[in-house]
Amino acid sequence: MDEKFSYISENIKKIIFNIEEAKAKYRNSNDVVEIMAVTKTVPYEAVNYAVECGIKLLGENRVQEYLSKKEFYSPKAEVHFIGHLQSNKIKYIIDSVSMIQSVDSFKLAKEIDRLAKNQNIKMNVLIEVNIGDEPSKSGISSVELESLMHQVSQLENIKVKGLMAIPPVGGGEKYFEKMHELFIDIQAKNIDNINMSILSMGMSSDYELAVKHGSNLVRIGTKLFGVRK
Repeated sequence: MDEKFSYISENIKKIIFNIEEAKAKYRNSNDVVEIMAVTKTVPYEAVNYAVECGIKLLGENRVQEYLSKKEFYSPKAEVHFIGHLQSNKIKYIIDSVSMIQSVDSFKLAKEIDRLAKNQNIKMNVLIEVNIGDEPSKSGISSVELESLMHQVSQLENIKVKGLMAIPPVGGGEKYFEKMHELFIDIQAKNIDNINMSILSMGMSSDYELAVKHGSNLVRIGTKLFGVRK
């Protein structure tokens, strides 16, 4: 392992420590919280170092960047697509990512379903919620979420595994609380073909708050790899 990336292993230790502290205060110590390495602008060598340190999930934001790096990635990690996804770009990633976390419309879900059927696969997805109703962000509104869930549940080549959100920066705990409530509400409805097992929220600036409020997948970039250049 390249020692110039040794800071990454120290960062991972800090992140794990902080997650365990948050669980000790607010959750069951047996709860599993997965750490996703967000790889935007990060060289594949640094990403692979993180994988060697135990990171099992990679999060890709941009199709073009992912395509330029994917063949160099360690096969030990799964890749999820977490960025805004245009329908015409799905075909480039459908056969190499294990989950698309940013499904926010039935149109997008239908196209993923169509292409997954062509590949003879079932694609795991999360429904992205715009929990702060911010015009600049993608995601379905919380009001329309259940309706979209019922629509997507009819698609045969998609498996909904939960929800994803990017709460407003500095918005405080209320958005995390609201996301957790939505997650529990949908879970309780037992909709066919909907398996509410993943609540993906929390990034470098707020992952401990997210863990407090039920997140079991945090997406960390800066706190893991350092400030993007």
